[in-house]
Amino acid sequence: MQHKKHKKPMKQIRGLSAACLLAVPLTLSGCGLFGSESAAVDPPPGEVEAQMLEFSENNTLDSGVFAPVTEDSTETAAVEGSATAEDSAAVDDSAAAEDSAAAADSPADTETAAAAGERTTVFLEDGNGLLAPVSLSLPEGDKVTMLKDSITALVSKGTLAAALPEGFQAVLPAGTEVKNVSVDKSNLAVVEFNASFNDYEPRDERKILEAITWTLTGQEGIEGVQLWVDGKKLTEMPLQGIPLDRPLSRTMGINLPKHGPMLMNSSAVTVYFSAQAPDGIHQYYVPVTRFVPAGEEPVKAALNELIAGPDSNNGLEMVMTQGTVLDSIEAGQNGVVTVSLKDDMFADGQNVPEEMLESVVLTVAQNAGDAPVQIRLNGLDTVTGTNKVDYGKPVSAPEYVNVLPL
Repeated sequence: MQHKKHKKPMKQIRGLSAACLLAVPLTLSGCGLFGSESAAVDPPPGEVEAQMLEFSENNTLDSGVFAPVTEDSTETAAVEGSATAEDSAAVDDSAAAEDSAAAADSPADTETAAAAGERTTVFLEDGNGLLAPVSLSLPEGDKVTMLKDSITALVSKGTLAAALPEGFQAVLPAGTEVKNVSVDKSNLAVVEFNASFNDYEPRDERKILEAITWTLTGQEGIEGVQLWVDGKKLTEMPLQGIPLDRPLSRTMGINLPKHGPMLMNSSAVTVYFSAQAPDGIHQYYVPVTRFVPAGEEPVKAALNELIAGPDSNNGLEMVMTQGTVLDSIEAGQNGVVTVSLKDDMFADGQNVPEEMLESVVLTVAQNAGDAPVQIRLNGLDTVTGTNKVDYGKPVSAPEYVNVLPL
């Protein structure tokens, strides 16, 4: 496992392509960590759908992380020749050097570290019908090539299908061609598809948008996404008519619950639960949008949702015990967020399940601008996971999400 050491000054979140690990299986009772609970995740009602696709300063999943993309930037990117391949291929070498230096000071999994330069994270559908981040090893290339390949990996029966791990599938219809991906100066990614993009099942419309958006906005320097098909900008999706009049961002959510409160009285947070891979050995992490009462502090609300556990019948597992209590959350020096938990099951703070601790780190990072996290458990300053990492010291979201065997 490879964690990033906190850097100063902090960069903006790189999203999920800047997160994760190989999870060590646990031997606690049953197939789950503390058992599993359950609710089918389906597209929300139409009026909720429209609201989730709008940008809002008061109701975002990544509050303070991704600024809304303006309509002006949309139009700039839409014109012919808006962004050249050379512009799109610019890479922040200094940031890469920072990450490498941080990794050298962190507990590291040798194989993961060796493959770091060859990987990217994409969002695939798991066996439970949920989208999950998966770190893939793709052919080396410049940034434009890597962006195209990351979207090509989302194409069913596509040229990169062999790179997908067992139990995960691509969500774009077979035959879809990614003709180009360009990124303009306003950090808007414009993706151009052929007409086969339209050949999807209506029920998959929202899932397709989520997969594309979360895959691309996980790349550093991309804040919004716009879709083109056969040389024309899409203003709405072809089958269900989801509006695309503004660029897509992570404010649209992911894996939304079928039933939930109306957005006018709610805010959205992202929570990471665990699930078991088909091999029965590895665990992986799945982000889920939860609606909480408007005005609640996002990190606190997200952690309380994590403690409450997953909905039913979606294959996600509890990562906390029923006795876990959130004692406090404090933002301290250098932006480090200290999360204090109480749980009598882990009185000595030793051999705490990795899934429990990693879910806290991922959830806090997603809702607090990629802030590093340190965990206090039952008042102890040393909290050692089953992965031998001390989460009592500042830990950032892991470098790659869900590195799973093929």
